[in-house]
Amino acid sequence: MTKFEEKLEILPIKTIQHPVGDTKYYAAVHVKTLIAQADEEIANLKSQLQQQALPVVPERVAEWIEILKTKGLKPLKNPETYGETGFTEEKLQNIVFWISEHQEDYMRAWLDGYTVEKPQLFYLREKNTNYYLNKSKNNGLELVPNPYFDEDNQFTKQEIGSMQTGSYEQIEVAE
Repeated sequence: MTKFEEKLEILPIKTIQHPVGDTKYYAAVHVKTLIAQADEEIANLKSQLQQQALPVVPERVAEWIEILKTKGLKPLKNPETYGETGFTEEKLQNIVFWISEHQEDYMRAWLDGYTVEKPQLFYLREKNTNYYLNKSKNNGLELVPNPYFDEDNQFTKQEIGSMQTGSYEQIEVAE
């Protein structure tokens, strides 16, 4: 039995006697009060839903959502079927994998909006010297004595995991 039915059950019932058959009814004032309470409860639940935090999605998934919406496409199409997005095959596979692992978050992001995940970034300083690892212009890596603390020498955990960084100290980038 729902809360509404329980409350309805305890309301006083009036009976009108009639030769064809008695009619039972609830007094209008009681029903109106019950409906007002239900409306208040619905408004409270709606505000609680609106206060829920937006799902956090990786930047590539946020890009994906925006591209699909801009092109008027559906949210559940297989990303690999969209060659015109400009994403690499690897990036598309990563998107598919994330969506399959976070289906509810993806749909909430599509419907309600989202917050873009900010990856944790690190500087890599060589332990025995005071040199920093830097991304060079030709997609390589180089050691520099006085780095500019910008995106050229910031690394994500994923990037660090793919490199051998045993002799480097990870220094967290402060925002």
